[in-house]
Amino acid sequence: MKLKKLVTPPQQSLRNAGWDWMLGEDTLPYITDDVVVISGQEAEQYYEAANELYEMFIAAGQHVLDNNRLEELGIPENLHRLVKYSWDNDKQWHLYGRFDLSGGLDGKPIKLIEFNADTATCIPETAVVQWASLKANNLDESQQFNTLYEQLVENFREIQRQNPNFEPTLLISTMRDYPEDDTNMQVLGEAAKEAGFEIAFEYIDEVEFSPIEGIYKQNSKDGSFTKYDYWFKLIPWEYIGWDEPELADILTNMVINQKAVILNPAYTLLFQSKGILKVLWELYPNHPLLLQTENKAIQGKASVEKVLFGREGANVRILSADGYALEKNDGEYFEQNTVFQEYTEFLQDKSGNYYQAGVFFAGEACGLGFRKGGKIIDNKAQFCGHIIE
Repeated sequence: MKLKKLVTPPQQSLRNAGWDWMLGEDTLPYITDDVVVISGQEAEQYYEAANELYEMFIAAGQHVLDNNRLEELGIPENLHRLVKYSWDNDKQWHLYGRFDLSGGLDGKPIKLIEFNADTATCIPETAVVQWASLKANNLDESQQFNTLYEQLVENFREIQRQNPNFEPTLLISTMRDYPEDDTNMQVLGEAAKEAGFEIAFEYIDEVEFSPIEGIYKQNSKDGSFTKYDYWFKLIPWEYIGWDEPELADILTNMVINQKAVILNPAYTLLFQSKGILKVLWELYPNHPLLLQTENKAIQGKASVEKVLFGREGANVRILSADGYALEKNDGEYFEQNTVFQEYTEFLQDKSGNYYQAGVFFAGEACGLGFRKGGKIIDNKAQFCGHIIE
């Protein structure tokens, strides 16, 4: 793979372009000062792959529901009703997600690693930072596979069109002390505002939930409450199901009684669960975009063991063909069930660093970025932009 060094590094690019408010100092060091060079044909292949994969995920999700396999996917039982309701009554509620892929360059085939369909991050890096970096280096900023921001705006507009009975008022929530999440939601909020939404931010522990009335934010100055018809939560649905069962019940009743639209919808749990990878392989055996995935180690093949709802590379093991652990990451998800996905090696640069492609989907495939790290891409990985040449 080919890399191009940026004379003006991203940190300075952001300040020069006035974008530094989007990324706190904690996140800046992980942006690399080079970009991956790809061809127009390779960009098109990433685009087509993500679009095809989304259609396959829809078919797999329907199969899971038709065959009562929610438990097999590890989805909390107290969210089953809401998953089914949101699937059957979807009105363009899935705002965005991100496919993680191996390959795609140097003739290496694109393979699905997983789909971050519920609470995907890397929005500012993909939508803004890599674009600003090209501009600051006097490179053609249009030479990217990157319409993520524009597609978020369009998806917010489509959500309004599909849900005329709801006011375009959006409350965005994260958990405290996660600055990366906050910057992701700042960009998302700007897209919603451009689409005509009235927006506000509030940490989840301060949000008021009423199963009868809906979702409210309290004004700290006068104590009044403001109702919001839409709520985007960068809090994983499975966390709510496991740790906040009372809130799970409230949200279920709220959505079914049409008191609020929650983004991303609960049915994204179908796509987020690594269990869906096995279902995809059952439905599309030997598909060129898929890797064999089973409930046990794959006979005679190196594989990657993943928990159903792991994040940031936690509780992942790379196993040899005879079942020995070659590499592993510990984590807090060790009590979950696992799947075994056929091992595939990520793209590599001359220094031996590995690169995983991330393609955002918001109505269609719309943005490419790369994460640079080890054989297991985890929370220590860096973000690397790209340029089409």
